[in-house]
Amino acid sequence: MTRAETARRGEDAAAAYLERIGCTVVDRNWRCSSGEVDIVALDGSTLIIVEVKTRRTPSAGTPEEAVSPTKQRRLVKIARHYLAHAGLEGADVRFDVIAIRPIAEHRALLRHHRAAFTA
Repeated sequence: MTRAETARRGEDAAAAYLERIGCTVVDRNWRCSSGEVDIVALDGSTLIIVEVKTRRTPSAGTPEEAVSPTKQRRLVKIARHYLAHAGLEGADVRFDVIAIRPIAEHRALLRHHRAAFTA
């Protein structure tokens, strides 16, 4: 499986998980000049910007470690673009990280870090 396929399967699993816990996925792979956000969802009235990191092996570190302070700052910038684009300035926003590590063909460990960082 290619890296892109692994990432896509991780994002699919994360989106399905969010819906199972009662969130509404409103956008996926939203792009702007500053980059891309994997998933935008609603948890009640809170808009969630979700970064999904999938790692097949721990050799490159944990998925969470890949969401560095630089990546966090980029996600905050992308979120501002999204809010302006959607006309949602002033909305409550939360930044979550979903870390996924496949353990078998159709099984994975998923860790959901709510409010993993702030703007």
